[in-house]
Amino acid sequence: MQTVTQVGRELTTFEGDPSRPPAGWHRGYRWAVSGAVMLVLSLLLVGCRGDASFPNRPITLICPWSAGGGSDRVARQIAAQLERELGVPVNVINATGGGGVTGHTRGAQARPDGYTLTLITAELTMLHWRGLTNITHEDFQPLTLVNRDNAALFVREEAPWSSLDDLEQAIREQPGELRASGTAFGGIWHLSLAGWLIEMGLSADAVTWVSLDGSAPSLQELMAGGVSLVACSVPEAQSLLEAGRIRSLGVMAPERLPGYSGIPTFSEQGVEWTSGTWRGLALPEGVPDERARVLSEAVQQVLSSDEYRSFLESAGFGPPDLPPDRFEAFLERQDRQNGAVLTSDAFAAVQSQQYGPWLFPSIVMGLLALTIAPLAWRGKLTVPADAQTLTRSGVGRVSLAVGAVAFYIVAAETLGYLLTMALLLVVLFWRYRAKWYVAGAVTLILVPLTYQLFAVYLRVPLPWGWLGW
Repeated sequence: MQTVTQVGRELTTFEGDPSRPPAGWHRGYRWAVSGAVMLVLSLLLVGCRGDASFPNRPITLICPWSAGGGSDRVARQIAAQLERELGVPVNVINATGGGGVTGHTRGAQARPDGYTLTLITAELTMLHWRGLTNITHEDFQPLTLVNRDNAALFVREEAPWSSLDDLEQAIREQPGELRASGTAFGGIWHLSLAGWLIEMGLSADAVTWVSLDGSAPSLQELMAGGVSLVACSVPEAQSLLEAGRIRSLGVMAPERLPGYSGIPTFSEQGVEWTSGTWRGLALPEGVPDERARVLSEAVQQVLSSDEYRSFLESAGFGPPDLPPDRFEAFLERQDRQNGAVLTSDAFAAVQSQQYGPWLFPSIVMGLLALTIAPLAWRGKLTVPADAQTLTRSGVGRVSLAVGAVAFYIVAAETLGYLLTMALLLVVLFWRYRAKWYVAGAVTLILVPLTYQLFAVYLRVPLPWGWLGW
């Protein structure tokens, strides 16, 4: 064997048998073989399920909007009562972002095992018409409507407008100067405000809309002076309203709301415009009928309880005035109606600020390419000639990290968090040549500790495997 130095690197060659691989080849690629074995194992285990009764572990309730808003309050009330009905924890997860895209998409694409519910809102029948997602109500298995609410306009107590006429006049004098919020761009509260503007003969963008993920951050922005008015439901603004820090110029309902008789309707002020939102519960498509039936019965017990009715009444939320068997037809009707509105010429201004679902991923991929290009140009990402040093090179480390992430994505739902993380840690310690007793001790301590922290104390839902943990 002889050593040849070329461009500052040592290349190992063999005399006699040129086809023989370099020494250390098996060590350089051992991590790849290990990853392949774990991948095959995870694929072989796909489809395995426990036979325990349903439900026997925590359920996730996804809320597409921020904490503190109306949707969040409804979701948490339902979750608290469902826990008692089902006998397992029901964790509310606020999956915000994308004007409702993130939460609805996560709910639709969840594993159809009955352990994920989604609080779907009116935006579900609007987002795909705006080109923001391909998720529709057809990707869900609808359970029932849980409440309805009408929109209202709110301003700070010291605002100079005392009626809709005053506000309309201010908008006509300075179109585009006033700023409003209440939800994400193109959400139901945005369309409620835009519809009123169009009804008044104004442009839908005569008031500049500030996109925020829900009513709670919008009302905070109103109090901070970042926006001049907020469109949302009355219950969402209840605490500030009762504290006298804000006031409502009108509610977009056919008659005054129970418990809020001091707020005039739009029609009382000469504007024939009504608008509002709805909220419902749904499962991802494909949940077994028996599990869906268990959840549906539990949800109906909650909705018919005195506790839930008292919650709606005290908070000012509208009741669910629709039987469960008519909810699917209701969704189809809402989808058609919103499609007609959002694709009309009247809402062209609202649609003009549309961003596609690939905008953010494209930006990330572009930045990643800009980061990798200089490294490749300088030769930092070239594969070492000596395969023995592959895992110590940039390529080896990047490949190992990518392989670990890919394995977790593929295997976690089948093996579960505990087994998947234990396998990953063992392989990583092995590849970085940690002593076996150190690797074993850290794995046995770290994996259960992180599970206890996130799944038990913080109640963050982690993947459950075929063994049930």
